[in-house]
Amino acid sequence: MVGLFILKILLSLKFLMESEKDLIVDVNSTEVSIALMENHKLIELNKESSQGHSFSVGDVHLGKVKKILPALNAAFVDIGDEKEAFVHYLDLGLYFEAFDEFVKRINPNTDAKGMYKHIKASKILEKEGRIENVLTPGQMIIVQIVKEPISTKGSRLTAEISLAGRNIVLLPFAEKVSVSQKISSKEEKRRLETLVKSILPKNYGAIIRTAAEGKNAAVLDAELMSLVEKWEDSWKKLAKSKGVQLLFTEYSKTTTILRDLLNDSFSNIYVNNETIYEEIRKYISLISPEQEKIVKLYKDKTPIFDHFEVTRQIKSSFGKVVPIKQGAYLVIEHTEALHVIDVNSGTRSKNKEQEQNTFDVNCYAAEEIARQLRLRDMGGIVIVDFIDMDNNEHKNALYKKMTELMESDRAKHNVLPLTKFGLMQITRQRVRPATEINTMEVCPVCNGTGKISSSVVIDEAIERRLAYYTTEKKLTRLTLKVNPILGAYLTRGIFSSIVGKWKKKYRCKIEVVESTDFTVLQNEFYDENGGKLD
Repeated sequence: MVGLFILKILLSLKFLMESEKDLIVDVNSTEVSIALMENHKLIELNKESSQGHSFSVGDVHLGKVKKILPALNAAFVDIGDEKEAFVHYLDLGLYFEAFDEFVKRINPNTDAKGMYKHIKASKILEKEGRIENVLTPGQMIIVQIVKEPISTKGSRLTAEISLAGRNIVLLPFAEKVSVSQKISSKEEKRRLETLVKSILPKNYGAIIRTAAEGKNAAVLDAELMSLVEKWEDSWKKLAKSKGVQLLFTEYSKTTTILRDLLNDSFSNIYVNNETIYEEIRKYISLISPEQEKIVKLYKDKTPIFDHFEVTRQIKSSFGKVVPIKQGAYLVIEHTEALHVIDVNSGTRSKNKEQEQNTFDVNCYAAEEIARQLRLRDMGGIVIVDFIDMDNNEHKNALYKKMTELMESDRAKHNVLPLTKFGLMQITRQRVRPATEINTMEVCPVCNGTGKISSSVVIDEAIERRLAYYTTEKKLTRLTLKVNPILGAYLTRGIFSSIVGKWKKKYRCKIEVVESTDFTVLQNEFYDENGGKLD
């Protein structure tokens, strides 16, 4: 027993040495931003709006069938979004008729729990059936979002409702219990299956997740009951009003990330808001009490994303051109149909044999591409144009490396070997639009127009503003902040400088302050108290 305990400690230490994960949570008035850092490098960035409701994966709605599409064997459903959502016949689920009967029968005067238990879930929907035989326009159905609205398309729906916990996924009306294939021990699989079956209420099924391995009955029972309670609490809304409405949402993105990733062991979770801090601490104490101490409240005056260098990494990682190593870089383009990534060697020193040099650049690129896919949450088809290589061993090694790098990605994906043109095709599950952050800033000189005043008459432009401040505003002490090059031009000459002439002409004091942060012709006036003048 002692030897096994020491082995566990060594394995946990080995993991911590290999990978240090930090979750940084930035809460402001409009949104919650969540950054996942691995060895101080930004890996994932999620944003959750705190104003109004956004249509998110996992949310469960009572929707209204608007239009049947027999040719596609699908239907459009109104869930309250501007764009109508889409559900295919195959996504209605095996037990759709049980859900349909429940929606039709429930009302404020019925015993919802008693009625739910007595609905027969044994009638299974035909696999090769037609949607027009099941749905009609105006029919109310319970649906869950599996893919958020992307571009011109509305949400993708399923009528097979599931409620995900950390250890168990609850399936209403599905009287079956499945166990994750990642649990290798047959004895453990049997134990978990028997245990969950014994505590499942009638007309419920479950999927036992990998994280449940080794968990005792009390932990699983508490989680199962909380999921059942969440589902049954939504019945009050359902009974009260049969109009289109949100029945319940997934957990917040913060707790969802914790639910899915906490088994990978975070080193620290930093939060800059006391309310969210308490929410996370309570959630972790429920699902993993031994890790409660890793949640820390950030109180420093420096913005939390600036302190942990998240802002700097966002600015450098979300542009069209992404630097890699030693001068190499990626060019990332997004289209309606797919994402294209071009690998360029740039100015990288070619001090080795050409083929080896190309292979090294491609390997660096593969590491950054795997990170970018997670960071931007890029989904659908991704085409990567690697630098051409002649050596087949290098091509196979690059494919193997890319496959290994993608293993830590939670989204379903598939990586294909390089084609003869040096292209690699990657498909990645797309459930929400790719994250796009504008890293460009408007030029303070041209204000984004791309045109500036002639440098020959810049002194005239400055003098016009000076005349306004001294004659109209009656200011006698001014500070003029300029670039050193413009400063030298305005102050050259002891007795005949441009600034000297202005002082005499307008009977004022002007202090010229030079700033290397300013562009060549950029200039700003300040009053004697340091206030910037328009």
